[in-house]
Amino acid sequence: MRTDIFARLDREPEPPKIEIPRMSRTRKALFGGTLAFYLAIVVAVLVSSSLVILDWKVMLFRPYQQWPELHPFLDYFVVLGQRGPTAVVIAAWLGWRSWRQHTLRPLLTLGTALLLLNVTVGAVKLGLGRLGPHYATQIGSTELFAGGDIFPSGHTANAVVTWGILAYLATTPRARRYLSVMSAVVALGVGATTVYLGTHWLSDVLLGWAAGLLILLGLPFFEPLIGRAELAVFAVRERWRAGRRTTPSTPVASGGPRPAPVPQEASALGEEAPCEPIGAGHSGHAGVGRNTGTVAGTGQLTQPRPHAVRSERTPVTPAGSRRPPHSRPMPGG
Repeated sequence: MRTDIFARLDREPEPPKIEIPRMSRTRKALFGGTLAFYLAIVVAVLVSSSLVILDWKVMLFRPYQQWPELHPFLDYFVVLGQRGPTAVVIAAWLGWRSWRQHTLRPLLTLGTALLLLNVTVGAVKLGLGRLGPHYATQIGSTELFAGGDIFPSGHTANAVVTWGILAYLATTPRARRYLSVMSAVVALGVGATTVYLGTHWLSDVLLGWAAGLLILLGLPFFEPLIGRAELAVFAVRERWRAGRRTTPSTPVASGGPRPAPVPQEASALGEEAPCEPIGAGHSGHAGVGRNTGTVAGTGQLTQPRPHAVRSERTPVTPAGSRRPPHSRPMPGG
């Protein structure tokens, strides 16, 4: 068994059996209760109920002035609710899980949740147009339809979704419990921090918590769509791999030149192919048909004479000069 710290970095041999959450009775009850709470907050702000008065009391209390020593830490802590940094971190973690487990479901689920968050929260923000506490114009007013974009709180809803998606995708009940507690603490802390800093009303934070929780509870409705998207992506990948494995063969022209066949015996022995016979009067070595001729006057071919095999011996160079001796002229001759 491997005990080094990099043992968990290896890919699993087979994709694990991941239990996909379903819309059970408990989940449906939670979804309905959260939706009712969401609508109640919206109506309470629209009719200028006591919730709006509480918003003003908290804002005029100015928590950032009551506990200024917390300001430096909470300025950094609120980053856990910003969509850009948190989405990059969570996407990197889920991307590694997707690679290790041979599945695209973690990344596709995160993309679906963020898309729902942008559409639902963004539409309500722009539709109601509420101004923040720092830009309020009249004490006791709801500050709705004034061109703002803070209701519901985007930081709070994003903290609920991005950190809660880890608990939603957990593969064991124990990990799901721990991650649920962690994501709840982060989401509650981010929402309270925005109220402390004075960037959101208390009702903004309440609606942000409800908006993020509705997205997490409603994700099982989109699981069939996520499964079909994963199969489509894998099908495209297989077609691309099949196209890369297929190499087109180069066709040979019918009238093109063909290489001359090499005799098998000659190629096997490493010898040269026999040459064509050299005609009469040609200088050089004769080939196979050297001893073949015709009988004078008959035109019949003579049988080739057997070629005598000479013994291999070292040529001996004569000791004397090879020039013939010259005769001396006789005197008087």
